[in-house]
Amino acid sequence: MRQLPETDRDAIRLAQDPKFPRWLEQITATGGCSHPVHLSGSTTTLDGTTGEILHHYDTRDEPGERLLVRCRNRRATVCPTCSRLHAGDTFHLVRAGLLGGKKVPPSVRHRPRLFVTLTAPSFGAVHRAEEVCRPRRGGGTCEHGRPLGCGAVHAPDLPIVGQPLCPECYDYTGHVLWHAHASKLWDRFVIDVRRRLASSAGLVQSRFAHHARLSFARVAEYQKRAAVHVHAVVRLDGPAGADDEPPAWATTELLTHAVRASARRVHVHTPHTLAVGELVLSWGDQVDARPLHADGDGPDDEAVAAYVAKYVTKGASETGAGLDHTLTTWAGIATAPVSTHVRTLMRACWHLGGLPEYEPLRLRAWTHTLGYRGHILTKSRAYSTTYAALRAERAHHMGHTDTPDAITEHNWRYIGSGHTPGAALIAAGVAEDLAESRRLAVEVGREGRRL
Repeated sequence: MRQLPETDRDAIRLAQDPKFPRWLEQITATGGCSHPVHLSGSTTTLDGTTGEILHHYDTRDEPGERLLVRCRNRRATVCPTCSRLHAGDTFHLVRAGLLGGKKVPPSVRHRPRLFVTLTAPSFGAVHRAEEVCRPRRGGGTCEHGRPLGCGAVHAPDLPIVGQPLCPECYDYTGHVLWHAHASKLWDRFVIDVRRRLASSAGLVQSRFAHHARLSFARVAEYQKRAAVHVHAVVRLDGPAGADDEPPAWATTELLTHAVRASARRVHVHTPHTLAVGELVLSWGDQVDARPLHADGDGPDDEAVAAYVAKYVTKGASETGAGLDHTLTTWAGIATAPVSTHVRTLMRACWHLGGLPEYEPLRLRAWTHTLGYRGHILTKSRAYSTTYAALRAERAHHMGHTDTPDAITEHNWRYIGSGHTPGAALIAAGVAEDLAESRRLAVEVGREGRRL
C-alpha cells in the first residue's frame, strides 16, 4: 500500500468504508461535482395542523456525518458537471424568451426581436487573425519605435492574436475604466432605447411603460483583446410583458433604428482624478442588430440560445482574459498564469483601485476580471423565467417537493468543500459515466426518430 500513489491509497480507503455505497450515492446525486459543498444539520417536516412529524432527516447517519451538495459553479474549468447543468438552465431561460415555454406564451416569437452585439471601443491597435493583420502601405513606426502595421496572417489560436502592436501606446487605463462602467453604459443604453421608441411613436417618454415594454437577456463575452462585448436578445412586448401583445406601431424596423441610434449616442463620464482626468466612455463603432424572424429568415432562435448558454460556462482560462479566482495582493498578479497583455491590465486595475476617487468601483476586488463588475448573464424581469424557477421545476421533477400545509424546519451549517484526492478520482469517474449515459441516450433518441 505504501508504494501506491496517495490518490490510489485514498480511493482504496474510501472503498473499504462500510458506508461507501451511501457515499457513492451522494456523489452520484451531485452528478460527480468536482467541488461539492459539505453540510451538516437536519431537516424536519411537521404537519401544519397537528404538529405531527412527517419527515426527519439528519446527517448524523451519513458518511462523515455530512451531506454533499453541488457547488453550482458555472465555469467548466472549475466544475464541468455543474457548468453543464447551468448551461442547460441558461439555454431554457433564453429559449423561453425567444420561442415561449416555461410559462411564457409562444406568441413571443412573432414579436419584434433582435440579436444585438455591442462592442468595446478601441484602446489601441492589436493583432488580428485570419486576414492580413494590420496592412499599412506606408510603414512607419510609433513614438516608441514599434511598427504601426503588421503584414502577417495569424492563425486564430496563436498567442499574439489580441495583443497590442505597441503596449506603450495601448490605453490600459481607459480599458480598465471602460470595464468598470460597462454595466452602467448598458443601463443608459436600455433607457435611451425606450426614449427613442417613445419619441418615434409620438409618445411622451414618461408614458412609454403604459404602451410597451422592452425585454432583454444579455451575456458579456471577452474578446481576444481581453475587452468585454455584449450579446443581447432584445424584444418588444406590451405593457404587461410577455403575456401582452405590443402596440401596432412596435415594429422590428423601429426597434432596430432605436438600438443603433442609442448605441452611438449614450456615454458615461468617469469620476475626475488628477492622475487620469475625466474620461467619456461609449460603445465601440461596431454595432450589430440582426432581426430574429419566426419564419427562419435570420439567426436561428435555438442557435442563439445555445450560443449564450455555451458562453456563460466558459472560464477565464478558456477566454484568455483574467482569472477564475480573486486576487488579494499585488504580488499575486506577477505569478498569475496570464498573458503579458492581461497582466498589464491587472496591474492597471490594481493601481487605479488605489485612487480614492475610484474607491466605489472596487477595482482591486475585480482585478481578476480586469475591472469588469457585471454579471455574465443578466435579463429584464419580464423576458422569461428565472434560474430559481428552473431549479424548482427540476426539484419537482425529481420528487423533491414540499408537502402542502406543512412546516419545514431547517438547521444547516457549512463544514467544508471539495474532495480528497481519492474522492476526486472516484467523482471524476462517476461524472464520466453519467456523461457517457447521456450521450448514449441522445444517440438512441436519434435512432428512434430515424425509424
